[in-house]
Amino acid sequence: MNNTHIGITQKQFHDFLEFQVNGPFQMINLLKFKDVVEETGTTGAEAYAQYTNAILPFFQNTKAKVVYQGKPLFGLIGPEDIIEWDKILIVAYESKQEFISMITKEGYPAEMRSRALADSRLILCTEK
Repeated sequence: MNNTHIGITQKQFHDFLEFQVNGPFQMINLLKFKDVVEETGTTGAEAYAQYTNAILPFFQNTKAKVVYQGKPLFGLIGPEDIIEWDKILIVAYESKQEFISMITKEGYPAEMRSRALADSRLILCTEK
């Protein structure tokens, strides 16, 4: 069984469409970068930075906002020997429809994200 997750499956997307969330929400991104991206020869971190630049216009159109990004350094609870993720990113969205519109818009560079990552998680959260 493959325990890595790079992109959304059809079932996950369908379940997300059915999931009730009203108003603003945040997406927690847990990111593990590839050491080297075969297609480009860059590191996964460099490729993800290129993806970040490519999605800026999509963020601006939906008013998405990065509220936190950082590199995990120390695990206080959990396995002592590893920090699993290279980067944690939290993005706030005004609505589910805005998010769906952004990721399904023609030209959205989802393949750039997938190419950069060895593993990831995307977790929907609300403040309530």
